[in-house]
Amino acid sequence: MLSPSSPTAQAAECGTTNVALNRPATASSTENGATPASAAVDGDTGTRWSSAFSDPQWLQVDLGSAQRVCRVSLNWEAAYGSAFQIQLSDNGSTWTTAYSTTTGTGGAQALPVTGSARYVRVHGTTRATGYGYSLWELGVNTETTGTPAVPPTDPRNPDFGPNVLVYGPESSQADMQNRLNAISNQMWTNQFGPERYAVLFKPGSYDADVNLRFYTQVAGLGLHPDDVDINGHVRVEADWLQQGDDPNNKGNATQNFWRAAENMSVTLPPGQIERWAVSQAAAYRRMHLRGQVQLWNGGDGWASGGLIVDSRIDGVTVSGSQQQFLTRNSDLAGGWNGSVWNMVFVGSPGSPAQHFPNPSHTVVDTTPVVREKPFLHFENGEYKVFVPALRHNSRGTSWGSGTPAGRSISLAEFFIVKPGTPVATTNAALAQGKHLLLTPGVHRLDDTITVTRPDTVVLGLGLATLSPDTGRPAMTVSDVDGVKLAGFLVDAGVVNSPVLLRIGQPGSSADHSANPTSLHDVYLRVGGSQAGKATVSLEVNSANTIIDHTWVWRADHGTGVGWDVNTGRNGVVVNGTNVTAYGLFVEHYQQHNVVWNGNGGRTYFFQNELPYDPPNQAAWMNGSSPGWAGYKVADHVTSHEAWGVGVYCFNNANPAVVTANGFEAPRTPGVRFHDLVTVSLGGVGTINNVINGVGGVANTATQVRYLVDYP
Repeated sequence: MLSPSSPTAQAAECGTTNVALNRPATASSTENGATPASAAVDGDTGTRWSSAFSDPQWLQVDLGSAQRVCRVSLNWEAAYGSAFQIQLSDNGSTWTTAYSTTTGTGGAQALPVTGSARYVRVHGTTRATGYGYSLWELGVNTETTGTPAVPPTDPRNPDFGPNVLVYGPESSQADMQNRLNAISNQMWTNQFGPERYAVLFKPGSYDADVNLRFYTQVAGLGLHPDDVDINGHVRVEADWLQQGDDPNNKGNATQNFWRAAENMSVTLPPGQIERWAVSQAAAYRRMHLRGQVQLWNGGDGWASGGLIVDSRIDGVTVSGSQQQFLTRNSDLAGGWNGSVWNMVFVGSPGSPAQHFPNPSHTVVDTTPVVREKPFLHFENGEYKVFVPALRHNSRGTSWGSGTPAGRSISLAEFFIVKPGTPVATTNAALAQGKHLLLTPGVHRLDDTITVTRPDTVVLGLGLATLSPDTGRPAMTVSDVDGVKLAGFLVDAGVVNSPVLLRIGQPGSSADHSANPTSLHDVYLRVGGSQAGKATVSLEVNSANTIIDHTWVWRADHGTGVGWDVNTGRNGVVVNGTNVTAYGLFVEHYQQHNVVWNGNGGRTYFFQNELPYDPPNQAAWMNGSSPGWAGYKVADHVTSHEAWGVGVYCFNNANPAVVTANGFEAPRTPGVRFHDLVTVSLGGVGTINNVINGVGGVANTATQVRYLVDYP
């Protein structure tokens, strides 16, 4: 007998519903502007789209999500195409021809067209008359197999799967500690393994030493961080890379990635300190540390990035050899000690004074607009997800004055997605208005998860990982209000994806300022676990989107790594207007790591390493210019601002490789940068200038270059 989570496979049939009806349509041209594209999808055979009197011309429709197309119907007016194609696309820019003819007859045609697509286009190449192309109606039918069964979620006793461990005050402390130790030992060096864990604590007090390793999330289930108190430690140590004979590896925290501590208080034993020696993709979020913390090994070695968000640190925070770090909306009650290249503080009382460089402290007094990350909590015997409210011009934590503003959603309104859940079932749940809870593990995808409804929450536990197997995007989000994506990793598959995660379709223009989409601790990876490939990792088309911490990484080590192996053109492409990023870590892509095309963008903290592996200068050229800037603001942009930004090079494949500029941007008063740094790591490789030909060369002789303001 099949369980409800294993829907019966059904033979596909071609449905009768016209899914193109009243969908957004665009065209290459219109006849005198009086016959718009929308007239061909309005269901009215008395209205039409017609084009200019030239070849080629096209009409396309956006179905809103990827669907299995089985038939395209054309109802031509007298002016028809004698040669035309039906083309399909996932993204509206890369097209596949699914039907082609050079002997078109006009009239009403029902054409067998098969393939998965979000966009369908009629592309005319030869007109049958002296007029343009003219269609009364364009219809699209898709396959139907019956709606997959979507099992309900019991909010009091949900099935999170085997890799979510939930402890309460009644749990055996000894058994809990033994399990924590076992997970820590298993994940100590497990940098690219498939195992994932979430360890959750119900409100109460616990004696525990959490030694946090790869792909492990520890989190409290209270509405307030102080509802869960860990008497002991929640720590990250820089101990595993020093196993070899190389003395330079001692205390090396530069690969302490992919882990999280959230929504708890930690009371340290008397006289002890906390160690949080991390680099990228390691979130310390919504925490209350009753003591002091070191952000490195504390005596040797170095670390390379991280963030403290929505947290309170009672003791001093010592950054030591930490090279760059972001602190946002946190109360640094014990103050801050230390800086290397790029320490950024946004909306955080207790921050050091603005000073750049040496010490390199970039301080922004208030956070202009932010929503904190949604989180799972347990209340009155029921699991819920709390979605914090949008905040403007804020300082300090969201919870310092009590329960934060926001709303709780019962887990009954969520569909729990486990590794192996068919994408069709996940999309059926989304279509029914469900939110998604992604459980720990690697979710291999044969299609795209399509989020189309406003205010949808997609929350991952234990660094749940989405890996597309068929070259499609892992996830797309429609241009709608208030979608929240949080706590998961997207890992590129071995078949190239044009994009891994897309927010809004190309050409999106709606104003979402009252309720923006937001991304929190969403990470993207190309290579490392496998020979992944993706042209663009993250594409943001929706206006007002908030990026709240991301690491977008083309791998420089691991499995399937090489200049021609784990290929990736750009890490992040921002096309939407008024997009704001806090904690933008993007590394090693083969052209511009970040391309910002939209006006009104703001970035608070940017950390970038250029690719290590260009084999020679010829492979690392942007036209006649040597190399690609790590952060590129497009030439047409008139307003953009960034604070605390760094680009580094380490050309160990060929130290002779040169990059012209760390940053490139239009020279216009509305585009401004504050507190910039470029670094030649160990003097291996050269960046000729910080930005736009100014700032000086970073190379073996002068490894660090600072620039306070541009222009």
